[in-house]
This record gives sequence, structure tokens and C-alpha cells, in this order.
Amino acid sequence: MLLRVRSAVSHLVAGLGPGPGTQTPAEPRHGGGSGSGAGGEEGPRVAAFCRPAFLQLTPEELRRADDHAGRAVQSPRDGRRRLPWSTGYAEVINAGKSQHNEDQACCEVVFVERRPSPRGRLPCRDGSGEPDRGRKGFYFHYWALFDGHAGSGAAVMASKRLHLHICEQLRDLVDILQDPSPPPICLQRDAELSQAEDNGEVPSDALPRFHLEKAVSHESLVIGAIENAFKHMDEQIEQERASQHISGGCCALAAVYLMGKFYVANAGDSRAIIIRNGEIIPMSREFTPETERQRLQFLAFLRPELLGKEFTHLEFPRRIQPKELGKKMLYRDQSMNGWAYKKIEEDDLKFPLIYGEGKKARVMATIGVTRGLGDHDLKVFSSNIHIKPFLSCFPEVRVYDLTQYEHCPDDVLVLGTDGLWDVTNDKEVASVVMEVLTSYEPNDPCRYTMVAQELVVRSRGFLKERGWRLPNDKLGSGDDISVFVIPLGGPGNYM
Repeated sequence: MLLRVRSAVSHLVAGLGPGPGTQTPAEPRHGGGSGSGAGGEEGPRVAAFCRPAFLQLTPEELRRADDHAGRAVQSPRDGRRRLPWSTGYAEVINAGKSQHNEDQACCEVVFVERRPSPRGRLPCRDGSGEPDRGRKGFYFHYWALFDGHAGSGAAVMASKRLHLHICEQLRDLVDILQDPSPPPICLQRDAELSQAEDNGEVPSDALPRFHLEKAVSHESLVIGAIENAFKHMDEQIEQERASQHISGGCCALAAVYLMGKFYVANAGDSRAIIIRNGEIIPMSREFTPETERQRLQFLAFLRPELLGKEFTHLEFPRRIQPKELGKKMLYRDQSMNGWAYKKIEEDDLKFPLIYGEGKKARVMATIGVTRGLGDHDLKVFSSNIHIKPFLSCFPEVRVYDLTQYEHCPDDVLVLGTDGLWDVTNDKEVASVVMEVLTSYEPNDPCRYTMVAQELVVRSRGFLKERGWRLPNDKLGSGDDISVFVIPLGGPGNYM
């Protein structure tokens, strides 16, 4: 087991590149109104390396974006399609950690159309334009970052499909979310609804209730829709990974603006913060082996067969030596926040499920994130032990109500992959945001792009004799870095 762990660690240090034959899936239909775009329709394969479509890079710009030596910052250019809300975006490739930039990004305005009923409503069409007369639905705005690992396939597919899955999940809620009354506990089937309409009955959930019912908010329905969309996205990656040659997995961070509220969903170690009048409001947290230790240990405790007789679910401050059998050592299990002493037994000599500290912590000596999409074929190095059962595709969703505050043009939501946060803390990000924004006029639509570029540059650092360095001479981020800067207020930002 020790040899396997050493080999796995060496493999990680060397950097994981995309697997052979990794290709991106076909471009899906935009808009998401039909819902069918969320399914896996095979189309012509495209090149292995691609960048977000909204960047509209020329072939020469694409080559520069793939240059590890120069690490040129990429952003939407002036004169090209501007992102919704004058959103700023910037990215840069890693310093050689992987063959290509494994981050992906998506920014869309999606129309959600109510499902057609048996009464003959019009079928959905492309939702990228204005809704046709008679179509009932609503728009949502969508921004997302996907940080790929062990290949970019999962990140590319998720960037093209996750918003379609969210749209599909919201279609049942079109009428409900636009009705101020409490959501119905149970939806009627189409046949029942059609019969009620024929009989002149008005469907109602307001029947006498003789038992307790939980109060369900509209907000929680949207959260549930986003959570289910992540689950279906993960299932689609699993189903199509062979036909689409999808390798690896990805962390996913998505922001959805719907009916006055931001829903920020995070699965992985990317993060989001709101900066409002100088105040920092965290909108996500990282999901790593350390932050989810108890969940992982509890699963291993309930299903010890997942450990393959190679690992122990218990945590110790360090590796135990065979000569320490019978001694008492500090430990903690799935139910403990603190530490206690236990007598060391033979089983305790196995490699711990969670090992390492901080950014070096790993699940089964293999992966440093515990939530995300993909990774269905991930195994412990040189073994048949699958790691996917310990990884969750479900995001944590936090909500921010824009209608509760008055926002100025300097209030923003910042989304960033871990390449940003590894070397820059919340206060430093807020300082850069305020510094750059104050140097531009409030109505300058380029100011948010300039903020995103400055955040990427300051996290990347500058190339010196000893590699990429920050102004304080500490190492800059050698990872892929992707950043969205989304304004929360000001003229012309709301659609």
C-alpha cells in the first residue's frame, strides 16, 4: 500500500494532464427552452483544446491562450459581444501543471418555458431571443466556472450543458414561481389537469388539511432545482464519458439570477464573495477532505467495504508505526470534533482515508476536492478501489436577495477558481476591486473587465528568474485562473 501511495503522490506532483483521446462534446442548442438540449446528443467532435465561446478568440489568440511560457491574460475584447450586466471576465493558463487550461466558463441568458400541456401549447424553440407571443415563462441569468482536473472533458461538457439542466428543472416551476401563494404540495398529472379543465374545475391545492405540512418557500424550490440539475449533469457525464472520451472531473461554481435573487451553487474548491459598500459577504465555502472529514468518515464507517481493506476511516495526527502497536495515540472518528486517546490496534496501521493538511490533504491519497462533477472512473493508484462513492455532486446553494439592499455600481459578486484564492485572500480581492473601480467612471462598461484582469494578473504574478512571483516575492499561482466580476447595481446593469 505504501508503494501505491508514493507512486500516487509522485503522479500528482508531476501534474495530471488530460487522458489520451480527450475530446470535447458537441455544442448543444442554446436557450434551454426545449429541455432536450440537456440530453446527450452526439454530434461532430471538436478539437481537444477550446476556450469559452464568449471570448470569441481568433486562431492566433487561441494559440497565445495555450502558451504556458507567456501566460497571456484573456478577456472579451472591445467591440465584440458584451456579456450580460457588463460582466467582467478574465482567465490565464497554468504554468505547466497540465497540458492545456482545464478551467472552463459559461455566461448565458436562458429562457425557461412552461411545459406544454395536453391542451396543445406550442412546443419550445430556441430561447436565446425574445419569447414568442403565447409562450409563458421567464428568464434567468447564469454565470459558471468549471475547474477541471485529470483532463478537461468533464469541465467542457458541464460548461455547455449545466445551464440546460437548470432550465429543464425550472420548467415545472414556471407558474408556481410567478404565483405569490404557497407552492402546491403535490402537482397534478397531465391527465388529471386536462379532465379538471374539461369539467370547468379550477385546480386547487387549498383543500381542507387534516395533517401537518411543512411550509415550502419558492426560494427552496429554486435551490432544489439547481441541486437536481447538478445531479443530472453528473449522471450525463457518467453515461457519455465513453462515447465522448471524457476524462477526469471538475469543480463547479454557478451563479443564477432569478426574480431578484442570486443563487450561488458551489461543488468544489472554487469560491464566491460579494463586496458591498466595502463589506465582504462569503457566498460559498470550499469542499475539501478537511472541511468534509466527518461526512467522509461516516460513509466509510457505514460501508467499510468501500475502503478495500487498505484504508482506515479513523484520523490520526501522523502515520502510525508498527512498533507503536498497543500504545495509546490521539485519534478522532466520524462523530468527533475534538481528539481523544485510543489503544493502537492492527487495523489502525492501514493508510488513513484522509491524509495531509491544507491544500495537501487528499482522499485516499488521490484527490484534494470532495464535491464536483465527473471522476466516475477515478481509482486509488494501482488498485481497483473506486473513489467516486466518497465524492458528492451536490452543491451548497447560498441565496442573496438583491431587492433587500440598494446597490451602487461598485458593488460586485466575484467568482473565482482556486487559482485565484490559493494566493489571494478575501480582503486582498476586495482591495483590488475597490482600487480598480475607483479609477474608472461608474458608467464605463469596461470597468468590471479591468477588475477581472487585475485580479488574474496579481494572482499570477510576474515571470522572474525563479518562476512566477508576486510583488512580495512569494510564489504566484501556477494554476489555471478564471474570474467573473458581476456588478450588482448601477445604471444599465439589470435586464
